[in-house]
Amino acid sequence: MTMSTIETILLVLLVADALALAALVLLQQGKGADVGAAFGSGSANTVFGSAGSASFLTKLTAWLSIGFFLIAFGLAYTAKERAAAQSTLGIPQVSAPAVDNSGEEQLTPEPEGVDSDIPDL
Repeated sequence: MTMSTIETILLVLLVADALALAALVLLQQGKGADVGAAFGSGSANTVFGSAGSASFLTKLTAWLSIGFFLIAFGLAYTAKERAAAQSTLGIPQVSAPAVDNSGEEQLTPEPEGVDSDIPDL
């Protein structure tokens, strides 16, 4: 399996995990929603058992968030490996030739006596 295949699989898993995590966060009731349950709006909690959906959804959210971070670290590792592989592809390095100015004439001669109001430093 190549690194790009692993990276694609991890990216798909990360998107699916993020969507599931967002849906779970939106499904959970806030702390103040328990007051409404006393007036009859809490009957939907019986689907997940007598304790309600709070503990199940909380645990599932925690596991999905752990999975999200592990997948993100896996993607970071594949990006590091891809960058390391590209630096060793054999791209030729250009080096500047050594220049010997011992006896040659300069391209632009030094100015001899320039009249200027700017003081020399």
